[in-house]
Parts: sequence; structure tokens; C-alpha cells
Amino acid sequence: MKNNQKRIRVSLLIGLCFLVQSHLIYAAPIVIEGVVPNEASKQAILAKMQAVYGESQVLDKIQVRAVAAPNGWDDSVTRMITAELKKISQGQLRVKGTQIDLIGKVNAAHQIQATTANFQALVQQPYRLNTQLSGNQYEQKMLDATLKNRIIEFESGSAILTDAGQKILDEMAVALKQVGTKKVKIVGHTDSSGDAHKNIVLSQSRAGAVKNYLIDKGIAITHLSTEGQGSNQPVADNTTPQGRKKNRRIEFEVL
Repeated sequence: MKNNQKRIRVSLLIGLCFLVQSHLIYAAPIVIEGVVPNEASKQAILAKMQAVYGESQVLDKIQVRAVAAPNGWDDSVTRMITAELKKISQGQLRVKGTQIDLIGKVNAAHQIQATTANFQALVQQPYRLNTQLSGNQYEQKMLDATLKNRIIEFESGSAILTDAGQKILDEMAVALKQVGTKKVKIVGHTDSSGDAHKNIVLSQSRAGAVKNYLIDKGIAITHLSTEGQGSNQPVADNTTPQGRKKNRRIEFEVL
């Protein structure tokens, strides 16, 4: 859930693969990962991403290797990096060889056609664009506005909700009933303290505890799913107490 920017991840595979994934409540870095054929390609991609999202928001995980890229690959990839990407959340932009996939969500269903057309105009032969866009951001924004950047708290090191955490979930239950039949994923996160595997388990347990609480409040079990990310998706600096507190969070993602 995004401050209200959902995270964007860009994955580069021999062709490049951009993963654009906005977060739910907290601003998160734009992760660019994968393999490019040379340093010039890497710098061109980073420069475009930083121009669109800001230098501080782009996390570079690009590797340079001696790989073969299709003709015109650099230009085709950088052409796709425009401000239009900021209209898409919970999504991916992948460029793998000459196949470009654009997957994600826009604010409303009526924006899908225009957004698709804007990206299609950037694609040149022999590259091909496949889009899978949906519009449900009204529901996502409603849940984000209800949570209001608050932390759903648990007892230390456990999946037992505190009284304060339960009060927030009471409000979330009311909002979730307005989402209708759309499914919502509850995602648990931890800070980086302790064992990474145990953090995954703890985050899964906390997401499950939230799901069970909401079911008790009348939310249909078929509308809820859970996921535990452990410390894999920090939204703040884990070296400070304030940052670790922000990273110990629950997010609600409309699917």
C-alpha cells in the first residue's frame, strides 16, 4: 500500500525485464534488477528511471554481463520508461527479448484503453506489447485511506493482536465490506532483526491472525488471502528504531 505509491520493480533479463510494483501504504523504492549487456545500457536505463521517479527512489540491482541483446534493445527499453508508468500500480513492466509485458492496475477501468494505447505507440517492430491492466484503485484507495499509515500492532515477537491493533482492524472491517466481491490479500512484513526465515514465518502468522480477526467481523473467508514477506520489502531504514517500526506492518492489497 503505497504512500500511495505502490512499489515498482524492474527486472532485467537478457532482454530487460522491468517489474513495476507500487506499494500500498508506504513509499517504497523502485527496484531495477536483472542483466544488461553493457554499462552504457545500465546507465541509460537508470537515468530514465531516475528522471521519472527521482534518484532517491530508484534502487539499482542491475548486473552487467556479456549477453546478446536484440537489435535496438537499448532504445526500445528506454522508450518504455516514461511518466505513464506512474499511472500503474501493483504491476510489472517486463522486457524479455522482443516481448514486452505490461501488467498492473490503473485508477479506473475507463483509463485502461488510453494507457494501453499510449504504451503501444512507443513500441516498434519487431517488439511486441502484451498488456494486462485492470482498474480497481477506488477500492484500494479506500482501504489505504482507512488504514491512514497506521501500524497494526502485535505483542512483541508474536502474532497476538494488541487492543490498538484490533481497533484499527474494526475500522478496516467496515471498509472491507464496501469492497464488495473483490478479493483482498493481507500481506505481513517484519523488520530485519533476527533470523530471516523466522521473520517470514512470523509475518505469515500475523497476516493469518489479521485474516481470522476480520472473518470474525463478518468478512467472507473467500474474499481474503494472506502472504508473509518477512523483511524482504522494507519501506524504511532498518538501522533506526523508527524505520524498524514502519517496516513491521500489515498491508491490504485489492486483487
